Amino acid sequence: MSPKENPPGARLPAAGLPGARLVDPASLNEELGDPQLRVIDATAFLRREVVDGPYSVESGRESYEQAHIPSAVFADIPAKMSDPDSPYRFTLPSPELFASAMGELGVGEHTRVVAYAQESPMWASRLWWLLRYFGFDEVRVLDGGLTSWCEAGLALSSATVAVASERFVARPRPELLATKNDVIAVLGGEPACLVNALTPAAFAGLGPGAYSRPGRIPGSLSVPAQGLVDPVTWRFCPRDELALSLAGLLAADPATPLIAYCGGGISATVDIFVLAMLGRGDVLLYDGSLTEWSADPALPLELG
Repeated sequence: MSPKENPPGARLPAAGLPGARLVDPASLNEELGDPQLRVIDATAFLRREVVDGPYSVESGRESYEQAHIPSAVFADIPAKMSDPDSPYRFTLPSPELFASAMGELGVGEHTRVVAYAQESPMWASRLWWLLRYFGFDEVRVLDGGLTSWCEAGLALSSATVAVASERFVARPRPELLATKNDVIAVLGGEPACLVNALTPAAFAGLGPGAYSRPGRIPGSLSVPAQGLVDPVTWRFCPRDELALSLAGLLAADPATPLIAYCGGGISATVDIFVLAMLGRGDVLLYDGSLTEWSADPALPLELG
């Protein structure tokens, strides 16, 4: 897609989509046993074997098998829900691949989904975003994930969970996705607001070198995903605090697209989830994010 074909400023807004929704542990516990409910552990871990070195990706399946919410199944986002032919990790999969993966997890037309993660909610919000992008809206995120579940004293299981396959129909919503060419168009003058979800240090181009080159896309705003979540409980910050800290974006002209990005399209979904929860359900994700952008030496990055 070229910038002239579909610049962000020419996009139709994603109007009418349901907002993002949280569920608390006690409420979810009451729903367990409902045959139409699928609870999904979406955990992966980003590890650094060398200080300041690149990330390695570790599946959360082993820890899921040791302890998970009763009846929960496991979604392997890096291996089963990312494009295997992309040079970049976590790239949006094809509709066929995603539909197959979700169908194997028992998600179909009449299913409701609750996504959770063992630690950072960015993996749950990534699964929420993937489902939403592919046209499935009956999905909530467990606030605080497995940490809040354990703090509530609720039961855990190590039992193998078998579910019947369902037919998942993927209906992509391209209006929720931004490409590299879309972002290039923004730098060329197309109206949009670029939102960087990385840490302040990464925004400034400091700290560990996780990408080809440090820095941020010129003109970006810093809205760290880590600032929207309690780092101890993994719960989202209180709604009024979130609304206050994001007031500028929430009040922005709806005709001006918001495009969120991070390193690889994962932590930016935390920003998108929170903004959707507060009424801005039209935020786009630049899925390639800095992994793709920094790999092209012709594209600019800002430091400091």
